[in-house]
Amino acid sequence: DQRKRLAASFVTGKLRSSEALIRRWMSNAPPAEARRLGALADDISAAVPALHEARTEDHLRGLEGEAARRHFKALGIHLNQHSEFGFSSRTRRPPRDPVNALLSFAYGLLVAEMGGALQAVGLDPQIGFLHGVRPGRPSLALDVVEEFRPSIADRFVVRCLTRKELESGDVEEVPGGAFYLTDDGRRRFIEGWEAFREEEVRHPLLERTVPRWALPQLQATLLARHLRGDLPAYPPWTSR
Repeated sequence: DQRKRLAASFVTGKLRSSEALIRRWMSNAPPAEARRLGALADDISAAVPALHEARTEDHLRGLEGEAARRHFKALGIHLNQHSEFGFSSRTRRPPRDPVNALLSFAYGLLVAEMGGALQAVGLDPQIGFLHGVRPGRPSLALDVVEEFRPSIADRFVVRCLTRKELESGDVEEVPGGAFYLTDDGRRRFIEGWEAFREEEVRHPLLERTVPRWALPQLQATLLARHLRGDLPAYPPWTSR
């Protein structure tokens, strides 16, 4: 049905962008690291055909979860080799280390941007397909943001850390073991984020370059056109 097809499309965009990002990390990795990253990228790529064959939404979410674990394993391999920040797994509510704090903050920015873009084209951000409807949760914004997590949020966070644009002092531990950006860290993060969003990337469907800040609005427009019957299928964002 349409619900499952759309959910599969969102995850397809995420997995293809994840594979592309991991292969980018391979390009300047030592041979042993490149082999480990390549195996994870291959596994993620192999999961894509199964998404549209998933019999249930739970099965689809299971495939997405397994691919996400491989993605974060690759992120850890890369960061542990190329930055002073260690990373072993994704933790949230609360984030349990500085890298998770940065990822959570970037995801929050993306969800806010996506929610505004969906509302601008007349879609309700709370009515989701991959993420179930829950009072107060922007489920549709979370759905579409899946496409942008690897190519925008994860790529930006990794770039900040490998280029030393953020330092350990920009994140602090609070009572209870959670980590959050300091005021200065948040300011530096947002300044870098805004510059990153101004950079142009190629949109595969439009066949032209666009600034990253335009991507949420573009994808929201494509989704609205599909839901209103103007497009036969929703084309997810994928990066290369």
